[in-house]
Amino acid sequence: MRQAGRYLPEYREIRKTVSSFLDLCYTPDLAAEVTVQPIRRFHPDAAILFSDILVIPDAIGQSVKFSEGVGPQLEPVRSVKDLAGFSSEKTNVHLAPVFETVRRVKAQLADDVALIGFAGAPWTVATYMIEGGTSRDFAHTKTWARADPEGFDQLLSLLVAATSDYLIGQVEAGADALQLFDTWASAVPADQFDRCVIAPTQQIIANVRAVKPGMKFIGFPRGIGPALAPYAAKTGVDAVGIDSGMSPSYAAEILQPDYAVQGNLDPMALLVGGDAMLDSAASIFAALRNGPFIFNLGHGVVPQTPPEHVAALAEFIRAGGQR
Repeated sequence: MRQAGRYLPEYREIRKTVSSFLDLCYTPDLAAEVTVQPIRRFHPDAAILFSDILVIPDAIGQSVKFSEGVGPQLEPVRSVKDLAGFSSEKTNVHLAPVFETVRRVKAQLADDVALIGFAGAPWTVATYMIEGGTSRDFAHTKTWARADPEGFDQLLSLLVAATSDYLIGQVEAGADALQLFDTWASAVPADQFDRCVIAPTQQIIANVRAVKPGMKFIGFPRGIGPALAPYAAKTGVDAVGIDSGMSPSYAAEILQPDYAVQGNLDPMALLVGGDAMLDSAASIFAALRNGPFIFNLGHGVVPQTPPEHVAALAEFIRAGGQR
């Protein structure tokens, strides 16, 4: 989860050399370097592509920028008429630098280190497009989804098409597996969940597998709790990411018989480090070690995390969760 980033001093040095975050995402030599920085330091079993879920709105025609201390800022779309001029047809032309990054990373990785590509799931990407950034209540998104369901579905369909092409491009460039991040899935009302989360995710996976049969997917619909089991069954993912709020023992009982589980150390435990971190990690191992399991965080590394804590956790993981 956010393997590379501001907690690493070598990342911060590279970030100083570009004028914007998107410039870093679209500069293959720098994005590739940032992707492999944590591989050199911590030697995990997989690298995670350095990019951002909002390259898709940028690619289809929306104005996207990142401001330091503010986060992503987008020119909001609030109705079908605001989608005029948006198109998924040139997604992979616009995102060609990302595919070049994938190729460069893949060439640097050892044969036993996988490369995970990713994209944002349509619901979560739509919230940023509609709200104009992050949101507490997602009022504009929920209102549009209910007041004009056909128009909202048009936006989701646009995102499904663009995201499918983008992920196929990542696989063709060398990605070994793909992850779909639905960070704000928990904001979807229950009566809208199948339509806004399940159906778009299911369609993306089907589209990719129609071109790349057998491609493995990790789904991470953050914060949905017990809805994770039907999400996995309906979407066709191979593995599920669990956030820090889910009990590992629940995941072992309900999810692991059918899916690999990825998670779910609290990022604050990693920030604190020491015995508190290792005790939490050990409890996760104890619950999940008897089934298919990818040790990970329950969300992203926070910027103030000391790299030494990550190194200590990585050593603990390589020791099989034993102290």
